[in-house]
Amino acid sequence: MLASASPRRLDLLAQIGIVPDAVIPADIDETPLKGEPPRDYARRMASEKAAAVTSGAGGAVLAADTVVTAGRRILGKPEDEAEATAFLRLLSGRRHKVMTSVTLLHEGRARDRLVETTVRFRPLTAAEIAAYVATGDWRGKAGGYGIQGPAAAFAPWLQGSFTAVVGLPLAETAGLLASIGIRGQA
Repeated sequence: MLASASPRRLDLLAQIGIVPDAVIPADIDETPLKGEPPRDYARRMASEKAAAVTSGAGGAVLAADTVVTAGRRILGKPEDEAEATAFLRLLSGRRHKVMTSVTLLHEGRARDRLVETTVRFRPLTAAEIAAYVATGDWRGKAGGYGIQGPAAAFAPWLQGSFTAVVGLPLAETAGLLASIGIRGQA
């Protein structure tokens, strides 16, 4: 069972031949705690999402959360175009971190992995930011961008996992699933 509303996570799982029995978005409060470090926040969100969705006997629940940070500042999903624009201005010309935490609940045991990727954005012009924001591609995406879409042109370099930036680190997720006997059809 996948505890996520993200179509990107479903698509990523399909790339490794995994089709969840069910997709049930977790309904939790995603507000960071005061002073909560980004890594702790990502881990807590993935864990809480997995716990919020129950599975049948012997079932497994997979949940993930992706956090974009500029320094210690967590950049969530922008509320509107103005916030998306502000996020992109902040990320322009600098490196930032993308942390994706994955939690797998199975038979009362939680297994998790946190994958951290560094992404560098080239300097962006006001016109480039406005054009990207006008596409609407930023909606529902941590940090206000999706690296798998038009914003790929903003990131000439990354160190870590591309699929983690998209929303689900496939190598680590496949390892977690294999640890409980779930393997995709290649």
